Amino acid sequence: MDMKLCSACLLGIKCRYDGKDCRNEKVVELLKIELLIPVCPEQLGGLPTPREPAEIVGGKVLTKSGRDVTENFIRGARETLKIVKLLGVKEAVLKQGSPSCGCGRIYNGTFSGKTVEGDGITAALLKKHGIKVITEEDL
Repeated sequence: MDMKLCSACLLGIKCRYDGKDCRNEKVVELLKIELLIPVCPEQLGGLPTPREPAEIVGGKVLTKSGRDVTENFIRGARETLKIVKLLGVKEAVLKQGSPSCGCGRIYNGTFSGKTVEGDGITAALLKKHGIKVITEEDL
């Protein structure tokens, strides 16, 4: 059975900034044929749930009120990478748009719901280490 890393929120785990999930039926269906390892890099980085929304602004991760949480996001990405290496995972399904997990598109830093080209902190680190990253939208 194949094994992939997966954003925990996509499997219905209530770990998003707003205390909710974003369960995706295509991702849940994958469980029938693949082992999915759920992770939330933001929680692994020490942030609480719920938490203030954050977006990447000028190379830093800032909350809506301006608090710099970049170190939490970097710590969470590094912890996620440790899990990937421990388990020998080669692929990840991550939540599109997220400042941690976004792959190819992330929110633009204005908290307006608009996106720009780019990768979240965790997605970028995993890609740098040769992990294939896709989003729920790629399924």
